[in-house]
Amino acid sequence: MARRDFLRRGALAMLGSAAGAWAQPAASATSASGSAQRVVVIGAGLAGLAAARSLRQLGWAVTVLEARERIGGRIWTSTQWADMPLDLGATWIHGVRGNPLTELADVAGASRRITRYDRVASYATEGHLLTDAESARLDGLRQQVFGALRRAQDADADRSVRQVVAPLLQAHPLGSEGRRFVEFVLSGDIEQEYGGSAARLSAHWFDSARALKGDDALFTEGFGVLTRHLASGLAIETGQVVRAVRWGGPQVRVFTDRSEFGADRVVVTVPLGVLQANAIDFAPALPAEKRAAIERLGMGVLNKCYLRFGRVFWPPEVDWMEHVSAQPGQWTEWVSLRRATGWPVLLGFNAAERGREIEAWSDRDIVASAMATLRTLFGNAVPEPVDYQITRWAADPFARGSYSFHALGSSPAMRDQLAAPLAGRVFFAGEATAKADFGTAHGAYLSGLRAAQAAHTTQGGHR
Repeated sequence: MARRDFLRRGALAMLGSAAGAWAQPAASATSASGSAQRVVVIGAGLAGLAAARSLRQLGWAVTVLEARERIGGRIWTSTQWADMPLDLGATWIHGVRGNPLTELADVAGASRRITRYDRVASYATEGHLLTDAESARLDGLRQQVFGALRRAQDADADRSVRQVVAPLLQAHPLGSEGRRFVEFVLSGDIEQEYGGSAARLSAHWFDSARALKGDDALFTEGFGVLTRHLASGLAIETGQVVRAVRWGGPQVRVFTDRSEFGADRVVVTVPLGVLQANAIDFAPALPAEKRAAIERLGMGVLNKCYLRFGRVFWPPEVDWMEHVSAQPGQWTEWVSLRRATGWPVLLGFNAAERGREIEAWSDRDIVASAMATLRTLFGNAVPEPVDYQITRWAADPFARGSYSFHALGSSPAMRDQLAAPLAGRVFFAGEATAKADFGTAHGAYLSGLRAAQAAHTTQGGHR
């Protein structure tokens, strides 16, 4: 769309410059006494591990502090089912062409499977497959939704996505097919993608991340194969909950609930939601522009419910199933793992406010709600699942959401402000700092490389 063309034009150049910078020889990180300089990386997610591995290769003495008792952060491969490793966080390499994670996966020897959006079955509210006429009407309304958003992006004043689409919603009575179709587009095409409520998403900037080309690939052994590869050989201390960063003296001091660490540099990679919760006390206080960016950017939610069955009762050759729910956002998107992996597993999503709402439900109630939708689509003979796995990312104190989005009142420049270093000694990474790639695993990875390069080459204020 017109307003973010400048971002898309520069995205490939940014990726090329980042890769090129690491291809150049760099000076070793040594102090005047000849010993290696010290860096503390806060967070062992993809951004933190990328930064730590790069800095170690550049000669830094690196310590990674991770609050959880596992590495990976929002990359979390569950081994609850020993024969089926499932990703509870990031799942896909979105757009394999030109994606740095494709090369990283090749180096790590990670096998992948492809899922395709064109292998989709779409179901009406009552449970039947959409007819040709219904599909045509849905496509027409989808074009109207995105046409209205394109026009809104040329306006001076920003509005929320829902405010822009409100006239189209009001043109259809409550409970009508047209109203359900428009709500389905808002949920399935926008909220499920960006994690934020249509009532909070900025119409100007919600889609300002670039889209990489190519298929989407999931990992046979789970996304954790990449974080394990990056973590190899690193000094990582788990169970270290960082409480404070003191960056006003001759050294940066990092305080956890168990220990204290001194360093020449610190790289902070905690999620935006953790910064919004003021879980880490910075002294001196963060600059006003950085605080404003933390406050105004949004932290979205996309929760998963994996259901394992004894048999496949859904179309075995589809990858995606969509349902035009009578309740907006309720189990509108499903992924079948049958074709890609052979597993009799369905994955249902709930995003944004719906995703937050069900976190307060019991597992039993979440599964019952999901099964009610599946029985609407495939009949009352659908069997009970033999097991399930459910996420609650908003309630996770070390994530407080799934990934960032552009809330009304924010702008892409705020991601640069979030990434800006403090006194050349405290650096920030994570998907929320990736202006062109926010909300993605490859954005987190690239942000770690960027922060590592900046930490290595920037002259600190107290060296």
